[in-house]
Amino acid sequence: MALKKFSFNVTKKNGYARLGKIITHRGVIDTPAFMPVGTQGTIKGAFLNDVFKTGSQIILCNTYHLMIRPGAERVKKYGGLHNFINCKKPILTDSGGYQIMSLSKLNKIDREKGAIFNSHIDGSKFILSPEESIKIQKKLNSDIVMVLDECPKKTLNYKLISKSVDLSTYWALRSKKAFGKNPHKALFGIIQGGLFKDLRLKSLKDLIKIGFDGYAIGGLAVGDTQNEMFNVLDAIKDYLPDSKPRYLMGVGTPSDILGSVKRGVDMFDCVLPTRLGRNGLAFTWNGRINIRNSKYKTDKKPLDISVKKFDLNKYSKSYINHLFNTNEMLGAMILTLNNINFYQELMFEIRKHIKKGTFLKFYNKFANKL
Repeated sequence: MALKKFSFNVTKKNGYARLGKIITHRGVIDTPAFMPVGTQGTIKGAFLNDVFKTGSQIILCNTYHLMIRPGAERVKKYGGLHNFINCKKPILTDSGGYQIMSLSKLNKIDREKGAIFNSHIDGSKFILSPEESIKIQKKLNSDIVMVLDECPKKTLNYKLISKSVDLSTYWALRSKKAFGKNPHKALFGIIQGGLFKDLRLKSLKDLIKIGFDGYAIGGLAVGDTQNEMFNVLDAIKDYLPDSKPRYLMGVGTPSDILGSVKRGVDMFDCVLPTRLGRNGLAFTWNGRINIRNSKYKTDKKPLDISVKKFDLNKYSKSYINHLFNTNEMLGAMILTLNNINFYQELMFEIRKHIKKGTFLKFYNKFANKL
């Protein structure tokens, strides 16, 4: 049976909001889509089968962390990450660019060599170049591959951001050459440029010249405000290729997602639903709940009466409050699954309302509530 080629189609528009489908040989991804984050090849506190039962159609895994542990060669021996972690759905791997920023104290950047790291685990030295990042992602055998970029922290230093854009474009070109041609997989370019419209447009223009299967917006959710993020999206939304998926990296809250969909974004990932769930915060259609709050000690009601999947509403707030106050891991597991499920319910409703032409009404109802 021939493998399906990677493709993307926009099937409906409602303003700038887009309904679409990404086709991969491992399955269809309905967009706008949210990707749960499995940094180490696992969604912390949840079985993958349960994650996919929420409606998740793709997950994200981390090139840098999997390169460190267990190592790309070990994963390759299993035939790739899908076999290693028992995942039947598509996987997107980021390139390690975010770690160049988040672990900046442990690396230095060389234009030709790449990022020269000291491992955060044992201090050993290694170099992550554009070519090496692609090589690792090929060994992981992910379905959507990201170019290596430099993701700078928020700054108003124009000269610094301009230099970063030039470096990211140069690395994107090298990543494209290293990726080669594979119609069954996708390579996404990453738009940088900080909060500067002209640099964002320069980055986008140069990436379009190189040619990618999708375009990600990087360098946001790194200290900028929501309004600053939306200003960047507004600045580039009319220039993004209409026929390619648009991925806003590392974003975000339900309100972030709604506002970004309104500006034409198709794909999202963020650690918030799982990280906050592990720390006692639940997302619901009535807003966020800090289950550690003492007012929930005697609350017999479920987190969200409307949730039908996994019988999540059979657990009272009182019981979950008890689990967190006694450091029982089940509490974190319940909220992790609840939050992933909520995010997928949110994406389902977004897609439904784009299709019906009522997205703006839906946005106005929930943008400031969630």
